[in-house]
Amino acid sequence: MPLPRFRPWRLPAQAAILLLLIGLVQLAGSLLFYQSIDRQTLREDHARRIAELLVVSERIHAIDPRQVVEVMSTRHLEAEVALRPRVTHATTARPLGSIAKEVVRWEPGLAGRELHLAYSGGPAGRRDLVGSMRLADGSWLNFRSSDIGSMWPVATRAMVLTLLTALACLAVGLAALGFLTRPLRRLTRAADAIGHGQRVEIDEQGSADLRDLAHAMNVMQERIARLVEDQARSFEAISHDLRTPLSRQRVAADLVEDRELAEIMGASIDEMEGLIGSLQGYLRAQHIASDPSRADLRALVDAVAAQHGDRVQVTGPGHAVVETYVEPVRLALGALVDNAVRFGGAAQVTIAHAPEGWTVAVADPGIGIPPRHFADVLTPFFRVDEARSRDVPGFGLGIPTAHRLMMRFGGELSFEARPQGGFVARIRVPEAAEG
Repeated sequence: MPLPRFRPWRLPAQAAILLLLIGLVQLAGSLLFYQSIDRQTLREDHARRIAELLVVSERIHAIDPRQVVEVMSTRHLEAEVALRPRVTHATTARPLGSIAKEVVRWEPGLAGRELHLAYSGGPAGRRDLVGSMRLADGSWLNFRSSDIGSMWPVATRAMVLTLLTALACLAVGLAALGFLTRPLRRLTRAADAIGHGQRVEIDEQGSADLRDLAHAMNVMQERIARLVEDQARSFEAISHDLRTPLSRQRVAADLVEDRELAEIMGASIDEMEGLIGSLQGYLRAQHIASDPSRADLRALVDAVAAQHGDRVQVTGPGHAVVETYVEPVRLALGALVDNAVRFGGAAQVTIAHAPEGWTVAVADPGIGIPPRHFADVLTPFFRVDEARSRDVPGFGLGIPTAHRLMMRFGGELSFEARPQGGFVARIRVPEAAEG
């Protein structure tokens, strides 16, 4: 079994992903920038608080040592005076060395003091800054600054604002991208419809390049439609003109005294007329025009089945009102029912309503068509068994005619093999929006 082929991403999706990647890179850069600012600001903030603590605590200690703890201790700072330092060794490691330099920068009078700094673990995973400074009387001022690793509120708000701004820019960019590529999506759908033989009037909107492309596609499909119609009408005219010499041949055959020879000539003339009739039906499917109208699908199917008498049975709802293209649907059903009766001797037509719309299935009890040939039978004049092709009536144009009509008017033709033998051709009736 061949592996499925994945469709390449559409241009809008590729552009959206590129825009998303650019936004993510910009967001990551902004977050790293604010984190760097936050760390520097945290160090400066703690250095300023420590410098104020040391200066004020020293002055209070000189006045009344017993008030140092009461006055200087806050929710973020703890201070005490002791005979021994809580931190016994000075450090020059970063970032503690940077904080010590910042303390001196804020209070140059502390430049000659012995100052020890260190980190200490706190509750709930906090990281506190602890330190000790020798006072003038030889005692030590021990302090703790709470949670130095916490985020600075201003930086946090800046990061959140950056994130929201990036998301807003991304949303606006995606909306603008969708608006700019809307004409391109319309052109894609129009090109697909043109490829199925449908006539589409493309609005020439959008940028100058897209307007030029839409205009070129309108001109192109006008030329293609005129070419196909001219060819089809030419072949129809030729087929019509062939009936005149065939009529003369039939008159001549009636004058032949040898009855066996006359029968051979008559059979050949009948075959030629049948071929011409089938060819005219197929050519008509190339250029037939039809406007949507409201019709009873059951009545339409009954009218087609009535041409074959009791060899065709119809089942389904008594009424099935649908807004569709009546003449193309009638011709497609006629071709399929005629094909089923010719090759299977009888036909069972079933009308049903599926999620995708109304469907009509034409089943016959004949020998069927192998699934490997389901695509081949859409080719004009294809025969499953070439060895018996001349012994079997028909010219291989019924199914291609129905397929062409469904393609042009937005329907669909599909096949399946019957478990009990035979063949089922099912059309999805093309429906037009009312109004």
